[in-house]
Amino acid sequence: MDRHALALCVYCGSNENVPRAYLDLADAVGAGLAARGWSLVWGGSSAAMMGVLARAARRSGATTLGVIPRGLVDLEKADPEADELVVVDTMRERKREMDERAGAFLALPGGLGTCEELFEVWTSRYLGMHTKPVVLLDLDDHWAGLLEWCRELAGRGFASQGALDALVVARTVDEALDACAVQAAGSDERLW
Repeated sequence: MDRHALALCVYCGSNENVPRAYLDLADAVGAGLAARGWSLVWGGSSAAMMGVLARAARRSGATTLGVIPRGLVDLEKADPEADELVVVDTMRERKREMDERAGAFLALPGGLGTCEELFEVWTSRYLGMHTKPVVLLDLDDHWAGLLEWCRELAGRGFASQGALDALVVARTVDEALDACAVQAAGSDERLW
């Protein structure tokens, strides 16, 4: 992977039963990051949104680095077309490898796994364990309930405004990718 280009880690679903609009979103993100000359770091799956994302990125000229736990190689259908596919033993190793290889993080719609990955990089950003951008793309209010709950946590004193501000929420693909670039360059711009 080109060490001078942004390596964007994208979290999203690997469940096959999602609406077509989410697959189209993954395709747009993959093509969009490639158009910026970036590379993709992702969970290494060829299924559903994850697979569409990686194929779109490669089709548009980006290099792809997939990281997948050995136990998920068959379940999540490891992507044999990845420019680099790293097979690790555990989910924790997967996240560590992805974290180390990425310069920014973008969460698309997803389920429990996507939430877990998002919360870990968001929390570690807030705690000062890294300064990489953490961006959430909420095109159609998929994340609205989660964001409302986070605001309620802050309202009850369980989270600070600073914690909320450590996450950038974008409504379009271009806004999300711009936020990754702007934040990676050191801006304090926030979108929510």
